[in-house]
Amino acid sequence: MLKQWKTKDLDKNVFSLIGDQWMLLTAGTPERCNTMTASWGGLGVLWGANVAACYIRPQRYTYEFVERSGFFTLSFFGEEYRKALTLCGSKSGRDIDKIKECGLTVSASAGNAPYFQEAELVLVCRKLYWQDIDPAHFLDPDLDGRWYPEKDYHRMYIGEIVETLQNQ
Repeated sequence: MLKQWKTKDLDKNVFSLIGDQWMLLTAGTPERCNTMTASWGGLGVLWGANVAACYIRPQRYTYEFVERSGFFTLSFFGEEYRKALTLCGSKSGRDIDKIKECGLTVSASAGNAPYFQEAELVLVCRKLYWQDIDPAHFLDPDLDGRWYPEKDYHRMYIGEIVETLQNQ
């Protein structure tokens, strides 16, 4: 059961959470949402608020939902959900109902933001800012060629963490 938690009381290794454990980035409404697996992002403090940064390529279906929504959620799962996260990162919500395929249960929190009851940790984020990655700003030119051979640069979103839910 997910319960309210103080964001400052989290004692997780964010590098492991995002880079190793992965997360589902979700936006829309509980009735109509989309989710995608993400392993790029960051957590920290900016503009006097606890924030999360996430990155989405424009061709991803979830991009449309994040663009239209004032909120997005980041849901983190235990290893038993690795297959579900793999599916959500490899299939498009345009083609299949990923949430149904994975057997996940949608709930809603602050701002009617959709998240998943099966998650171990959920960060509900209110969008504050976006910025497209600009290749002219790469100081290491190898980054552009390595990560963007298709020139499909991510859009970065920064969201204030307005609610933290954790299994207890």
